[in-house]
Amino acid sequence: MAISTQYVVTHKGVEKLVTSDKKAADQYDKMLEVADNLAGYIHAKGIKLEVDTAEELSILLAKNKDIVARLLKGAPLENVLEAESAEVVKLKANG
Repeated sequence: MAISTQYVVTHKGVEKLVTSDKKAADQYDKMLEVADNLAGYIHAKGIKLEVDTAEELSILLAKNKDIVARLLKGAPLENVLEAESAEVVKLKANG
């Protein structure tokens, strides 16, 4: 019989991720925390969004924080999207 450790990430009472990788669980938990902060900031600035839309948007931004940071620093959208699509093609070719 084998014993395995599982890490469960829950968000607002909903199980979001189950993994045996502690680092992945910690990263996902941090991403959800960042997303909550972004949603709160958007709301605090008076932008009215449906709860689901605000959550989707904030999770998208949190998951892509490096890309968003490049855009905020003034990187042209075309360059960012081109680099992003090159990564997708690269992943597909390898997998």
